[in-house]
Amino acid sequence: MHWLPGLLLIPLATAIAVVVAPARQAKWIALVGTLVTFVWNLLAAVAFQWGGTGLDGNLNVSIPWLPEWGITLNMGVDSVAILLILLTTLLMPLCVYGSFTAVTSREKEYYGWLMAIETAMIGVFLARDLIFFYTCFEFTLVPMYFLIAIYGGGNRAAACTKFFLYTFTGSLITLAGLIYVAWHHARAEGAWTFDIAALTETARSLADVPVTIHYVIGSVDTTAQHLVLFALLAGFAVKVPLFPVHTWLPLAHTEAPTAGSVILAGVLLKLGTYGLYRFALPMAPTAVVEWAPFIAVLSIIGILYAALICWVQDDVKKLIAYSSVSHLGFCVMGLVALNPLGVQGSVLYMINHGLSTGALFFCVGMIYERFHTRDMDQMSGLARRMPVWGFFMVFFTLASVGLPGLNGFVSEFLCLIAAFVATPENPTHPGVLGPWYAAIAGVGMIFAAMYLLIMLGKVVFGQVRVPGGGHHGHHDDEHALPTDLTPREIGVLAPLAILCLVLGLYPRPVTDAIAGSVNETLAAYPMTVRELADRNDNPAAVLPPTDHQIAKSPDHPIPAESPVDG
Repeated sequence: MHWLPGLLLIPLATAIAVVVAPARQAKWIALVGTLVTFVWNLLAAVAFQWGGTGLDGNLNVSIPWLPEWGITLNMGVDSVAILLILLTTLLMPLCVYGSFTAVTSREKEYYGWLMAIETAMIGVFLARDLIFFYTCFEFTLVPMYFLIAIYGGGNRAAACTKFFLYTFTGSLITLAGLIYVAWHHARAEGAWTFDIAALTETARSLADVPVTIHYVIGSVDTTAQHLVLFALLAGFAVKVPLFPVHTWLPLAHTEAPTAGSVILAGVLLKLGTYGLYRFALPMAPTAVVEWAPFIAVLSIIGILYAALICWVQDDVKKLIAYSSVSHLGFCVMGLVALNPLGVQGSVLYMINHGLSTGALFFCVGMIYERFHTRDMDQMSGLARRMPVWGFFMVFFTLASVGLPGLNGFVSEFLCLIAAFVATPENPTHPGVLGPWYAAIAGVGMIFAAMYLLIMLGKVVFGQVRVPGGGHHGHHDDEHALPTDLTPREIGVLAPLAILCLVLGLYPRPVTDAIAGSVNETLAAYPMTVRELADRNDNPAAVLPPTDHQIAKSPDHPIPAESPVDG
């Protein structure tokens, strides 16, 4: 049975059904559609042959689309992709179910956009063809734009515009870089293809293609592979988001409806880290090794900078949004540790962050429905009147802090250890970082514990104070206070809490499942890391001379032509 097309067709058909059905039935159709997609995904996961390497698995499907241009609907998954699809299909029914009382107008459009974005996000993880990937990657912007623009807060116009401009601009640069790789492949092979595996091999060969970039006051010599890496970073770093292109995220999170924030934190940001894993690491090993320290520095700046901003936030939702920037800095640092320990930790972090931070946004949304504010100065002691909500809020906050025994600890610890041991001399986990990177990033864990626990102290514990209360907001009338969580809301949070606990106590099934795929992605890195170390020890071992350098040589007076002018 072809399992993978069903993962696209079921949510797509549900989106159409939601649009044509009566408005009062829209939420139920969307809930059934997302649950069927999740069950279908579970069956596909059972049929999947775990432990393999790469995207050439037993579930692959190839459907001709524009064969004369080398474009096909190539679908395939490895263990990393199918786990991220499982995360997506798990969160979507919770987003739908959690929106039953939060969204009461224009329901057909709302649930239709939710189903559309689920289709696009799954398509990103399924794609083995560049055009198919990019189409789904870009289309995720459209539903999220309208979810924020129609159902967001008072500053939603600025939020959705900034979100769209940042991510769309970066994605265009990434597309240009990938087409550049496809052009090199067509020039070498005589035919166009957009197969990701074929383009990966072509991109690796570009490390030996010298390029001179001319600008106003001079020129710089580099390689074509470096250009490809910069193009990939332009799109994927914005999506993560990595410092300093992160400024769109807090505003988008703050203004988005609750389900929009959960999707952003749970899945949409992971498209950036997944893009780095799927494209940047395998396509540009030489360039990545050379630029990994710089990328790690940006990650660490993001970890510390966002953590410091969290300290001064009064809006709980904005605090959690900035914490995402900080947490995903660990995720990127794990990727550029360039060893199996770090990349496995990074992939696990993608899953864990989606669970715990998505759950925190649900908790904040439930409070906003009751109080219509997220200001920490206007509410405190909520656990006394809402003990069930207080339990979940404390639980997911501790998971986000990285409390041992909960899911956040394992992935964060793996990323830090991987960076610590990532030296060229390490025979089992070589890399180009080292202890100082891990030590400085580790300060971010301390900051995270401080600002999140301070938030708990203000909102969950202390004297009861809610908006609209009596003197200074205090309530003496128990009947005036909002009720605790409903069974529906508990049903939204309970599955996430169970998974946070299970992955915190026993993450090995996930790390073992992704080991083969991670090892294949990093196959070129041990040798590349050692070559860079040898070159640093021996300055004579430099990059091959460019045409520009040859032209300036006395023995080669022929004028040079540069492939790239800028």
